[in-house]
Amino acid sequence: MESSEAIEKILPAFAQYYTVKKEDDLSDSPFCAEAEFRSHNEQYFLVRSAHIADIDSNEFVYFAKCQELTLQKLAELSEKAWLMGLEKVHPYNGHRNSDVVLLIFTDSLLEESARAIKKTKFYKSYKFSFYGWSNFKLAVCDLSTLELYSNRQGKDFAKLIEKNLLG
Repeated sequence: MESSEAIEKILPAFAQYYTVKKEDDLSDSPFCAEAEFRSHNEQYFLVRSAHIADIDSNEFVYFAKCQELTLQKLAELSEKAWLMGLEKVHPYNGHRNSDVVLLIFTDSLLEESARAIKKTKFYKSYKFSFYGWSNFKLAVCDLSTLELYSNRQGKDFAKLIEKNLLG
């Protein structure tokens, strides 16, 4: 299976709840697709006028494909996704979390890159977490061996890839 084929198979899983942008809409980006999820909830006490809290939760997903995933390429893609995701975050007292997700589909994966995936971690809190936080979730699919790798935060996305591509 090729990386572009894998991405075309995985995107419908996101289309129902996420706003998906494909390669045509993205100019000057290292990513072939992006998906964005925004959730806004409000809490009240008995009546609407007794407003207690706003709760915003966001998720920004970036899809990348590459021939060979080296340490340098992994670091470059991770850093770019993290920075692009943080640009979209607008923390305020009702902001809960905004997570940045990177899904990489590669034709070959170097052994040191596989080890580095598990150690990749970015985290940011806003005003000591009173204005929320951001986590970085990473999942990589090696299409030559059909193996999945993820950091601790990205395990759910590895399962999603397994279910939609391999299952």
